Amino acid sequence: MRAIVVDRWMEPADLRVSEAPEPDVHEGMLGVEVKAAGCNFFDILLVQGRYQSKPPFPFIPGGEVGGIVHAVGPGVENFKVGDRVLASIQLGAFAERVSVPAIAAWKLPEKMTFQEGAALPIVYPTSYAALVYRANLRPGEVLLVHAAAGGVGIAAVQIGKALGARVIATAGGEEKLDVARRAGADLAIDYRDASWVDQVRTATDGRGADVIYDPVGGDIFDQSLKCIAWSGRLLVIGFASGRIPEVKANRILLKNISVLGIHWGAYQMNEPERIPEIFDALFKLYEEGKIKPLIFKTYPLAEIPAALDALGSRHSYGKVILTP
Repeated sequence: MRAIVVDRWMEPADLRVSEAPEPDVHEGMLGVEVKAAGCNFFDILLVQGRYQSKPPFPFIPGGEVGGIVHAVGPGVENFKVGDRVLASIQLGAFAERVSVPAIAAWKLPEKMTFQEGAALPIVYPTSYAALVYRANLRPGEVLLVHAAAGGVGIAAVQIGKALGARVIATAGGEEKLDVARRAGADLAIDYRDASWVDQVRTATDGRGADVIYDPVGGDIFDQSLKCIAWSGRLLVIGFASGRIPEVKANRILLKNISVLGIHWGAYQMNEPERIPEIFDALFKLYEEGKIKPLIFKTYPLAEIPAALDALGSRHSYGKVILTP
């Protein structure tokens, strides 16, 4: 089968399509014909050898897939050949076919496309778990979403609106601000403007934001502490800026705030019972028209260097998708 095979650490520009063996479908697994695969920033780090885990060579990157079940392994009861599914996996999505654990796969809602399915299983559960389980976002509260035109950012804006919050979004440049507005943001602010903290304060009558969703870290995290409300919650999603910030405990004490982490990838080990709850809730929101993955562009598998460049250069918004 055709696949992106990594046999040494390399730059995304060096990735090429090659031939790989068909994946075996063992007990508890599904064989899925890949119709769409989601790209993530960690895919770039993975092929460069800079990610926190380093799989043995050779490996096929790609952690999100939308496709059709073509084989069902022993012991699997809830799926059949021909089912349309999405799945979140560790490796293997950048290929024509992949083997996925049945417990990591979900049947696509009737109206959801394969591209939307491949865009959903990491960023939307991350944002839902963060806003609902960690921050307990309530109707009428103010939610500030940083990097609101990115994959997790758009998901946070849409879910925040669905939960009844007033959403303030930050992004860089007018095009991305417009993306955030289209996703449902009530107010969009360019974070490159040095006055963005003051703009948040003004928009909240001096109170600040009740919940701040931060996938950026660095200076954005530091400045967020200046516009967080009394008893606010600051969600640590990631460190796209490249700098992991620190906070002095007296800042937490003086404003009665909480700094909360969200590690979606660890839920399977630590709170597996939450996972079906979250996907059921997300599918319901999708069917009600309250969330919808936004696709920046779909690339053929052979154009993976361009796809990852669009992601890594911050030129994209929403999700970048590959189609074998």
